[in-house]
Parts: sequence; structure tokens; C-alpha cells
Amino acid sequence: MKNIFKFIALSFIGIGLVSCSEDSILDLSPINNISVDDAFSSPSLIESSINGMYNAAAIGQYNSTAPNGGRGYIWGAAFVQQGDCRGEDVVNTATFYQLTYTATYDPTTANNVYYWVDGYRLINRANLVIEGVTKAVANNIITQEIGNNYIGQAKFLRAITHFELLTYFARPYNFTSNAGHPGIPYREVGVDTQGEIDSEILKGRNTVAECYQKVLADLNDAESLITNTSLTKASKNAAIAFKTRVYLHMRDWNNVIVEGTKLNGKYTLTPEPDGPFDDSYGNTESIFSILQASTNNPGVNAALASQYNRRRLVCISPIIWRDPSWLVDDKRRSETYNGTNPDGMVFTVSGRKYTAKYRDGVNYTDAAPVIRYAEVLLNMAEAHARKSTPDLTASLNLLNMVRNRALASPGTQAYTATSFLTPSAMVGAILIERRIEFLMEGRRWSDIHRLQNDNLHPIDGIPAKVANGNPAAATFTLGTPYTGPYGVAAIPGSDSRFLWPIPQIEIDANPTLATQQNPGW
Repeated sequence: MKNIFKFIALSFIGIGLVSCSEDSILDLSPINNISVDDAFSSPSLIESSINGMYNAAAIGQYNSTAPNGGRGYIWGAAFVQQGDCRGEDVVNTATFYQLTYTATYDPTTANNVYYWVDGYRLINRANLVIEGVTKAVANNIITQEIGNNYIGQAKFLRAITHFELLTYFARPYNFTSNAGHPGIPYREVGVDTQGEIDSEILKGRNTVAECYQKVLADLNDAESLITNTSLTKASKNAAIAFKTRVYLHMRDWNNVIVEGTKLNGKYTLTPEPDGPFDDSYGNTESIFSILQASTNNPGVNAALASQYNRRRLVCISPIIWRDPSWLVDDKRRSETYNGTNPDGMVFTVSGRKYTAKYRDGVNYTDAAPVIRYAEVLLNMAEAHARKSTPDLTASLNLLNMVRNRALASPGTQAYTATSFLTPSAMVGAILIERRIEFLMEGRRWSDIHRLQNDNLHPIDGIPAKVANGNPAAATFTLGTPYTGPYGVAAIPGSDSRFLWPIPQIEIDANPTLATQQNPGW
């Protein structure tokens, strides 16, 4: 009964227990199977605990107790699908993401609830790894070097997961002058005892400023500790790359450039824009991606190739498809993909455009792309244009690095020094390039969030969208920008729906957070 109580309480406050099994995400009574202490009692069990942490990141638990019952929460697929459907550059064609797409969610909506719950389950796993590995090093079970590598990876996952949750449940960094507005609880204690439950269940929201400070501290530690270099586990370079994203949200332009410069010579863009997806595990551009295997993936109800390709539950929106900045002969419009041919970026069904970035509709083995070098370059390009003394030349060069590889004729189509004569014009071009380059990779919501109250290109709330359902084929005709109709009205930034509500199960369990719900919910 004690173990069952732990499971219930920890699920409600969104922080799950670690399991050493690679195949299990969160067993009903995990301590009955193996104690947390035993999970870190030998090198092989420690390695299994690390793999279990990544498995939790890739699959999640959602509302199922089945080993593979998750839907990719929070890093396996859900962050792509939710980040896309909160924006205007995709269209939700069915009912699967309708509540997200139309902003008709509430504190009990499963997609919101399990973003929070599975996010904090992963965070708790990371915290248990940090504590367990620290003890294992002290007991000479593993060396300090091996322990540091594991701890650094856990801190990386702890940092990026808190950061991801901030973009959905808290206002952007620049919402107040000192970022002193409510963030989320930043959890740094691994919970596996009744005393820790009693303490952590009362924890309230840190400020956004405090959360960002802790995110950066964890990423700095990850950079200094990690020795792993593989794509599908946290690396030193992944921590550096992610810091460029964090500093971009903080509007700390100089540090975006400082961090991005560290990666010079470490990565190169693939020659073709589909390179990171043609070989999602062996290309020169991807920095950190989440492993999806034929025997371990979010399945038909969440795997990227299932949702975006085979089942076609989300299509490209005419809003971005018809944007005049996206040249008609841009390679990212290539439609040579036919379901089996590995080339091409887009395919058409009934006149509607769908992404071909995720291609394995049988075994669902496409990696979930968390961050790649193209983003680092565009982060730096934007920072150069926005800093107090803008460097438009550096900004242009970085922008062209990403854009030129997609051009049919770079010699005549590339931007030149006269293309953008002001920082505002340059930043505008970079922002539209981000929408094209990262289309169907979950990046749009992150940009919408950080551009609230922006000084150069502000977005007010959530932009208007094409109606939920299947757009008519004629709406994809190129030649003029899309001007409507918009079946989903824009939502002002002041509207409570701009943020997701803290889940009701969390509010019910945590008396502190019960007084700190997002306004309007």
C-alpha cells in the first residue's frame, strides 16, 4: 500500500519514480521490483538506469500503465506535434490535436496534463540518477569520470525539460523587466521516500528568472561534465547548442554568439536540406535527437511518421506554403518523395501538402530532432542583427548559409548586402526563414512565445489559423499570399488561453500550486 500511495502521489505532482528497466517507463510499484539504491549498485545496473532515463524522455507514460503506452512525451514526438499545432504553420486535419490547435483545452485536457506529468516524471528520473550516481562514485562502484558523464547527461535533460515546460506554462522571459513573474517549480530533488514526497508536494513556482538561472547552471555543468559524443544521448555540444536557444529567449544576444561560436568547425550543414532526415542518425548537422527504435517508439498514436506521414493527421498550412519569401523552386518544396523514395521534403494527397521529413511509417524509427546546427546558425544570425551594435554582414552570412543550400540558383537568388539595410528587415527575414526551415519540427510555438512584445517583430498572442480539418486543394495554389479565411481566430496575448493551465490533478494534490494557477483558469 505504501508503494501504491507513492505511485499515486508522485503521478499527481508530476514526478515519477525511476526504474532500472530499459523497457519499463514507470511500473505500478517500482520499488517492489528493485529499490533505487539497488538500481545504482553495479555498473551494469547504473547503465540500465541511464537508458531508462532516456527511454522516459523518448516515450513517456501518458495515461497508460502499459510499457509502451506513452505518446512521446516529452521529447520523443510530443514536443514536435504540440509545438507545431500551437502555431499557424500547420493545419490539424482530424480531431487528434484539435484541442491544442483550437486552444479549447482546460486543466483536465490529456495532452496538456501529460506534458506536465511526463515532463516532471523525466525530471525526477534525472534527479534520482544524479543522486544515485553521486553515491555510486563515493562507494567506488564507478569512476568519477564515468559518474560525471552520467550526471552531466541527467542535468542536461533536467534543464531542457524545465525549459520546455516554461514555454507552455509560463509567460516569456521579457514579460516583466526582471523576469520576476511566475515560472514553474524547478525540481532538483529525486523523490523516492515518503519524506521527499511530503516536502516536494508543497513546492511552489520559481520565478521565470530563477528557472532560467537554474537551466543555464545545469547546462553549464553538462558542458563541463559530459564526455559522451553520440547523437542520441546528451553531449557537451548539445549543451552548448541548447544554450544558444535559452539565451535567445532571454534576449541576451552577446551570449548567443559566444555559445554558438564554440561550435565552429564541430558541425556542418548537410549539402541538401533533407540531409538530417534522409539519415537522421548519421548526418553532420544533427546535434541532439531522440532515438526511436522499431521495438520502442510512441506507436501509431504518436510516432512522427505515423501522425505526419502515414495517417496524415497534420498538413502544412497554406499560410506558410504560400508565403512569398518561400521561393517556388526552393528545394524544401521538393516533391520527389513518393512514400518509398528517400528523397524529397513534401508529398501531396488530394491537393494538400504534407511533410516528408519523417519517413518510416512501418517501424517508426525516425529520430525526433531536438536541435540541429541550422538552428544554432539562425540563432546567431538573429543575435548579430539584434545586438546593440548590429553586425548585419555577419547576420547575412549566417542566414545565407542555411538558406542557400535550399536555393535552386544561389548565385542569383541569394540575399545580398543590399537586401536588408536595417536590423528590423534582417530579423524579419531570419524569422520567416526559421518558419520554413523548421516547419514540422515543433519549433514554431517557441518562437511565438518569445516574440511576444518584441521590439522589432512582435506577435500578439497566438496568430489566426486555417480551420481545423482538411483545407481545400485550391488554398495551396502558389502565386499570392494566403489571406483567409481563418477558421481559428487569433488569440490575444492577454487571453488566459495563451498559456496552458497547470493540470487539475497537480492543483488538487499541491496546496501551494493551488494558489498559483495561471490567471483565468
